[in-house]
Amino acid sequence: MGNVEEYKPVIAMLGLQLCYAGVIFTSEATLVNGTSPRVFILYRQAFATIFIFPFILFTRGRSKLSNLDLRSFSLIFMASLVGITLYQNLYFEGIYLASSSMGSAMGNIIPAFTFLISFLAGYEKVNFRNIRGLAKILGAVICVVGAVSMTLIRGPKILNSEFSLPIAKSLLGDIKDQNLWLFGCLLVFVSTLCWSFSLIIQVPISAYYPDHLSLSAWMCLFSTIQCAIVTFFLEKDPNAWILHSYSELATCLYAGVVTSALSTTVQAWVISKRGPLFSAMFNPLCTVIVTILASMFLQEEMFTGGLIGGLFVIMGLYTVLWGKAKDVDVMIIQEQIDNNKNSEVKIQIEDSSDTEKCNNDLKKPLLS
Repeated sequence: MGNVEEYKPVIAMLGLQLCYAGVIFTSEATLVNGTSPRVFILYRQAFATIFIFPFILFTRGRSKLSNLDLRSFSLIFMASLVGITLYQNLYFEGIYLASSSMGSAMGNIIPAFTFLISFLAGYEKVNFRNIRGLAKILGAVICVVGAVSMTLIRGPKILNSEFSLPIAKSLLGDIKDQNLWLFGCLLVFVSTLCWSFSLIIQVPISAYYPDHLSLSAWMCLFSTIQCAIVTFFLEKDPNAWILHSYSELATCLYAGVVTSALSTTVQAWVISKRGPLFSAMFNPLCTVIVTILASMFLQEEMFTGGLIGGLFVIMGLYTVLWGKAKDVDVMIIQEQIDNNKNSEVKIQIEDSSDTEKCNNDLKKPLLS
């Protein structure tokens, strides 16, 4: 039973990557058909809010949502702004200009950025005299080099022919194809920084606001308001606010309920259990799934530069994973110790209550 508990965070993150891959794949298909990225994000977050708030109100009541002080409000608002509003707007604009496989591949540098930020913030410890500590640093460097190679080096084309995007929905207007692709990669790169920062922000949030389901609800609500403001100022075409097909509606609904409402809850739980770096380690799985699906169904191009860079990213990632393995073991042992202490305290309380009850019974007269 203990082994099952240890692998729950792993199973949860594997499931999340499958969900993320589905959203990346289906969302680009929706964007290519003409849906505005900003409108898509707004409806996605709105559906997430509509789903999760009634669920909490019916299952827990209003008391769980009202317990939000100023510090928690500030942290959750910042996490929503950086990790959802900025991240998604930059990311989806980026994959719209570049490609979904490039977007998911660039996301593989999130573990490296998360590691660096965690180290600077004091959440991640590195022993420079230990081989595992050096592996974390080396893996982070390899990840960044691979991601830069994917962006700057295209090389010969491996799969599929030229694939043109309708540029009308982009904020940039008419740009040459190569510049368009590079700028899309830059947007995705910045979005990965936002996501890494949001993972770090969730560490103090979990300490001050440990209710992960309510946390997800507040983040969905705040991000919906933020995305509405962004879309109102950036989306000038009134027709862009209209979803023209059931497939667009289904994509927004799936992205909102599965990867905004549910995934935020699971993500917060995993971070509270294993830390932000552990949560960021599973992005390469999403890359593999998206690249295969995009090449098969969307006829996206695949270049040797992207393939080689992706291999470097995955190598670097699992170098960090190997260096992090010892820390995860320590966290598991510490968690087991804490659970044992809690059970011992509970047993002592029960024993003391039983003893007190026996003493009270002894004080009573035998004949009453």
